[in-house]
Amino acid sequence: MSTIRELLVELTGMEDYADAGRVGDDVDLAASGIDSGDLVRLVLLVEQRAGVEITADDMEKLHSITDYERFVAERTAAGAGGDA
Repeated sequence: MSTIRELLVELTGMEDYADAGRVGDDVDLAASGIDSGDLVRLVLLVEQRAGVEITADDMEKLHSITDYERFVAERTAAGAGGDA
C-alpha cells in the first residue's frame, strides 16, 4: 500500500482508501468523500511524514492519490540531489 493510502486510512479510518479497487489512484479525493478539512490534514501529514513543503499553489494541483505520490517523489528526489 502506498504511503498516501496509509495516511488516508489513518486520517479517515476508512479502509476503502487502502484498496485501489475501491478508490482508484486517479480518483479525485474530494469526490471520494474527503472534506476540505481532511484534505488540509492530509497535506499536514504528508509534509510531516515525507518532509516536503506543500504550498497553497501546490494544493490546488493535488487532487488524487497519484498526484500526491508524484509530488512527494519529485520533491524527495529534488531534495536528495540538490543540496550537495
